[in-house]
Amino acid sequence: MRIALVHDYLVQYGGAERVLECFTELFPDAPIYTLVYSPELMHGVFADRDIRTSFIQKLPFAKNRHRIFPQLMPVAIEQFDFSKYDIVLSDSSSYAKGIITGPETLHICYMHTPMRYAWDDCQKYTKDFYFPSIVKKLVPFAMNYIRIWDRVSAERVDHLISNSNFVAKRIKKYYKKESTVIHPPVNVGNFAVSQEKGDYFLMVGRLIAYKRFDIAIKAFNKLGIKLKIIGRGPEMKRLMKMAGANIEFLGRVPDEELAGYYSKCKAFIFPQEEDFGIVAIEAMASGRPIIAYRGGDIPEHIEEGKSGIFFDSQTPEAVSEAVMKLNDSDFDPEYIRSKVLKFDREIFKANISKYVEEKYAEHKSK
Repeated sequence: MRIALVHDYLVQYGGAERVLECFTELFPDAPIYTLVYSPELMHGVFADRDIRTSFIQKLPFAKNRHRIFPQLMPVAIEQFDFSKYDIVLSDSSSYAKGIITGPETLHICYMHTPMRYAWDDCQKYTKDFYFPSIVKKLVPFAMNYIRIWDRVSAERVDHLISNSNFVAKRIKKYYKKESTVIHPPVNVGNFAVSQEKGDYFLMVGRLIAYKRFDIAIKAFNKLGIKLKIIGRGPEMKRLMKMAGANIEFLGRVPDEELAGYYSKCKAFIFPQEEDFGIVAIEAMASGRPIIAYRGGDIPEHIEEGKSGIFFDSQTPEAVSEAVMKLNDSDFDPEYIRSKVLKFDREIFKANISKYVEEKYAEHKSK
């Protein structure tokens, strides 16, 4: 089988890129087509792969400010030629699903979410990503075109995989299509339960507005309890200015150190709505309870009182109240870890491989 992989853009390493890593392990000879690629921002990940970029790669600021080109991306993704491939496997939260393939080529898309800034709040999107003022004024007009293209381009996909039941519902609502749920891969083997416990709470992730680090910081400022934050992002300076002396920003840390921070924290704070919360699953793989906002996919994986505590509004007061409810003795670390072993990356790869083989067999038989 001749297989190609398609990814939105390779300018940061996160959950979507972990999925792509597994795809490259399953199909090591498959080239990766993407709109923009920055080797520097990817810190060497995929450096040994055959990566093919669009014309946007050559535009000024594209590697660092790719989001300012929304109207060019549909054109760019449609210009890739997949006529020589039997299968194209895309993973997408925006444009990768919009590739054009002929009837002889099977297109399977692993969808992280329908395009959020087209279907949700585009005004919030422009605010969260700190666009220049002129771009902020133009984005709502561009979204009319993007929304229409997004809906039409979803019809080009032969089979959809969603990364959670939460995303499957969004796909059904916006695209009127069914999807098969295969949860993303988590390196659960990298994490373990520790008998040693620290005196701090923990947050991990990219420091961007929708992840709501701000409400947790405000809550812990009042509580005066230690909070450690691992990650970087455009919100970092603002968040550091509002944080008290009890809150420590650690930036990026090596994987082995990250596992230690997870395993020794009193609990993991997760105040955002996510399509699939990988960092929360990593904390659970370390046996730690989650204090989480009751939104997105994460309520499917946390049992109230057994593996975590929920709060129902994204406010500092709600976070504080949930933190004060925590009694570490109520939680069994081994039980918490056991509930997330199903997300192991080898299980993910086996599920993807089986799905692709089955759909390709169906495709050839038609």
